[in-house]
Amino acid sequence: MKITAILSAASFCLAFILVECRTANAQLSNGVNPGGPMIPAQPPAETPRKTVELFNGTNFDGWTFCMKNNADPMKTWSITNGVIHCNGSAIGYARTTQAYGNCVVTVVWRFLYVTPKKNNTGVLVDMQLPDKVWPQCMQNQGKSGRQGDFFVMSGAECKEHLALGKDANTPVAFTGPSAENPVGEWNTNVTICADNNVQAIINGKLLNKISECTISSGFVGIQSEGADFEIRKMYLEPVDKLSLLPLGATDLFREF
Repeated sequence: MKITAILSAASFCLAFILVECRTANAQLSNGVNPGGPMIPAQPPAETPRKTVELFNGTNFDGWTFCMKNNADPMKTWSITNGVIHCNGSAIGYARTTQAYGNCVVTVVWRFLYVTPKKNNTGVLVDMQLPDKVWPQCMQNQGKSGRQGDFFVMSGAECKEHLALGKDANTPVAFTGPSAENPVGEWNTNVTICADNNVQAIINGKLLNKISECTISSGFVGIQSEGADFEIRKMYLEPVDKLSLLPLGATDLFREF
């Protein structure tokens, strides 16, 4: 009789544990962290089948912001005469509300002034939730003189960075001369995201590439890091229009 009672109690406990595990897994999959804060669910990534204009030339529809210390983003980001202006007064980023994968990201931008210690920004791809400064993502560096370097951020990794044996503050740097135009002139920064591979093309010259990235889709964003800069064009194209190129290759992109 005692053995039967013990077995029954054990069976009940096992069944209870299984139910709790299933409930916890279901909660996690729905963005709920039992006993903790809400875990944002990463939305499905869209693969562009045609050109997608990320900036409509009028407003920030399709965009959201994350600024350090909850700074008002509208005091940092504005639109005038069809051009986005970031004054860099607060640290943070603007990002798309739609996630994307397997795409070519093109940003046409320029720094307005020669301010060496402040001319810094970046194109963020494969951005993951939660929003924070800084999120897990890959950054195609936008710093003046270093456009084309790659940073892996907040736990993201790639083969080339792991080989360096350095922390996340050390980029996978491009080698050779910069392909940038002088401060005040427009630059075209292109980031090719193809599965777990990412490449950087600056003004038509492919400078850098990383592979075996631990993330392969996510939001697209632009950093605010002190620089005073403008963006006049930002769009996506299907990655299948291009093949991954050897370093130093020259590619043809739309001119503006």
